[in-house]
Amino acid sequence: MDNLDNLAETWVYLSASPLFHLTLTLVAFQGASWLFEKGGRNPLLNPVLGAVIVVVALLLATGTDYATYFEGAQFVHFLLGPATVSLAVPLYRQWALVRRSALAITVSLLCGSLTAILTAVGVASLAGGGSEVLASIAPKSVTAPVAMAIAEELGGVPSLTAVLVIVTGILGAMLGPLVLTLVGVTGWSARGLAIGTASHGIGTARALQVNETAGAFAGLAMGLNALATALLLPILWGLLF
Repeated sequence: MDNLDNLAETWVYLSASPLFHLTLTLVAFQGASWLFEKGGRNPLLNPVLGAVIVVVALLLATGTDYATYFEGAQFVHFLLGPATVSLAVPLYRQWALVRRSALAITVSLLCGSLTAILTAVGVASLAGGGSEVLASIAPKSVTAPVAMAIAEELGGVPSLTAVLVIVTGILGAMLGPLVLTLVGVTGWSARGLAIGTASHGIGTARALQVNETAGAFAGLAMGLNALATALLLPILWGLLF
C-alpha cells in the first residue's frame, strides 16, 4: 500500500511539471519514429499519428487537461517556427527548377487550393453539415494557425478546424504517396507540390523523408496554399453562402 501511495505521489509531482509533458511528447515521437523505421517506413505507421495516439491515451488515462499538457509542449510548439523557416534550405537548392516551373506551380496551386476547399465543403454539405461545420472544414488543407484564423473569420469553430487539419495532414502523409503512384504521378516536384498543397506541414515532413526535391516543392506549396486559401476562401464563401 505504501508503494502505491508513493507511486501516486510521484505521478502527481511529475504530471505537474512542464518538463514531464515535454519529455512525454519527445519520447512518444521517438518511439513512433523507431516503429516507423522498423516497419520499413510503412506509411500506415506514420510517426505523428503514433505519437498522437500515445500522448492522447496517456492524457485521457490520467485525466490531464490540455492546458496543463501544453505548459510543457509549448517548447516543441515554439520550434515549429524555426522548423518551418528551415524549409527554405531545400527550396533554395531547387530554386532554378522552381523558376522554370513558375507557371505550372501557380496553376497547380490554384487548382489544388480550390479543389481542397470545394470538395471539403461539398462532402460536408451532402452529409448534412451546418454552416458552422462547413466553415470549420473548408480550410482543412492549410497549416493550423492560418486555418483556425480563417475558420473563425467565417464563423466556424477553430478547435474543430485544428482537429480536421491534423487529420488531413496525417491522412495525406499516409496515403498521398500511394495515391500519386496509382494515378501515375512520378515526378518528385509534382509529387511534392501535390502533398504540400493537400496536407500542409505533416505531408511536407513526409515528403522531405522521401526526397529533397519533393520536400522543397511541398514546403513551397504549403506556404503558397496558405496564402491562396486566405485570399480565395472568403471570396468563395461570400459567393456560395
